[in-house]
Amino acid sequence: MSLTALSQGQNNLITMLTEYTACDIADALLKLHVSNAGYLSNLHLITRPDVTSTSEISPTITIAPASTMTFGPIAKSSHDKVTYPQTNIPTGKHWVDLTLSETILVISQPEGQSCAVLGGILALRLKILNVKGVVVSGRIRDKLELKSTGLPIWARGTSIVGSSAESKPLAIQETLNIAGTLVTPGDIIFCDSINGVVVIPQQLVEEVVDLLPALTAADERVKNDVRNGILVSEAFAKHRS
Repeated sequence: MSLTALSQGQNNLITMLTEYTACDIADALLKLHVSNAGYLSNLHLITRPDVTSTSEISPTITIAPASTMTFGPIAKSSHDKVTYPQTNIPTGKHWVDLTLSETILVISQPEGQSCAVLGGILALRLKILNVKGVVVSGRIRDKLELKSTGLPIWARGTSIVGSSAESKPLAIQETLNIAGTLVTPGDIIFCDSINGVVVIPQQLVEEVVDLLPALTAADERVKNDVRNGILVSEAFAKHRS
């Protein structure tokens, strides 16, 4: 599954995924031995596409292929052991203008920075480009402007300081390593407004879809037994073995 237009079969798989939660997806990825079960940890939903009276009990699911953006430090210290990619952004171009439509943009920012790497102007441009959502492993700012775009935007924190204080854009469409979870362009990003964000490696999407019905059915049988007074250990042994 590349960053070209999705085939009908790929779209069908994505449609099937909408019936599940991020927790269900992570259970399947754990079975498939994916690092961190694909989980992107410590993210907060800053803005959501639709707020309804049921938004706290019914998750809003946003799914699309990943496009990626890597930021690096303006000045790399001798203690920074992270290996950053070579710059591949053409001279005279702004990285945001190179973002692909119909994707969820995943941004990686160096740990420990207090500046933001996404603000209102860039989010507006992403909206115009028909990006489906943004996941920032780092900080954002201009919360009201971000909210006005209607995009689902996740981040680890907020700031009032622009990116040029500490960060510089390095590379687009390179694989990210976010606390051990890999994000390769074309991987499927599954954003669940209540439970969190999970990355499905593109080569495993069909296997995940195949696993999900049996996994979730087993959980329902466990819950039914627990409601009827059966010990969790017994229910697990009966239905999850």
